[in-house]
Amino acid sequence: MQPNSVTVQKIVDEALSKILNETIQTIGAGRTDAGVHATFFCAHFDSNSEDLDIGNKLVFKLNRFLPPDISIISIRKVIPDANARYSAISRTYKYFISRSKDPFSTHSSWYLHGNIDVSLMNEASNLLMEYDDFTSFSRLHGGARTNICRIYSAHWDESGNQLVFTIKADRFLRNMVRAIVGTLVDLGFGKMSLDEFREVIASKDRCRAGMSAPAQGLFLTDIEYPDEIFLSQKGC
Repeated sequence: MQPNSVTVQKIVDEALSKILNETIQTIGAGRTDAGVHATFFCAHFDSNSEDLDIGNKLVFKLNRFLPPDISIISIRKVIPDANARYSAISRTYKYFISRSKDPFSTHSSWYLHGNIDVSLMNEASNLLMEYDDFTSFSRLHGGARTNICRIYSAHWDESGNQLVFTIKADRFLRNMVRAIVGTLVDLGFGKMSLDEFREVIASKDRCRAGMSAPAQGLFLTDIEYPDEIFLSQKGC
């Protein structure tokens, strides 16, 4: 929620409150930087209704109330202490780079021109799994209690004129993915070596890393939860 602003949370809360005839306040899985997209996102809410129909009927009703740029995929019952943010066991982001100028992807990718060494960038991406302190890729004074993260996978895929970086971890720091992408791009353009990339991580110094990649190329694409928190059948 933002004062004097329209947000996704505000619109969803208002729609749920109207449909369920009670005040609903959703709690989201986290926040993204301004300009970052989400093709997948989770939130939880509590309801006083003892006979809450959470099947496709509620999803259909809710989507009728919501504007075209917000879509509810599914609603499932969970255990009482489940939390959309703290119960998550992994998150996945994708970053899109366009190698040719495309007016239709201006707001959803970073346009880069020139020869870039994708193979070297993938070598560096593999190194990320060897570390757990990512202070070098965190926003200065970001307020995180710890900069320790466990990265499960990180790799680049190339298809035509598009590069896609996919990274999965148990948690992410503010600005972390964009800082990693910006530093890997510097490596790909020959502005640093693989050894220097290692030194950047080990230094725990944000000033040693590259610039943050633009926000518009970043997408939150998946959030994973343990099966035991769900009470309803999958797909409801």
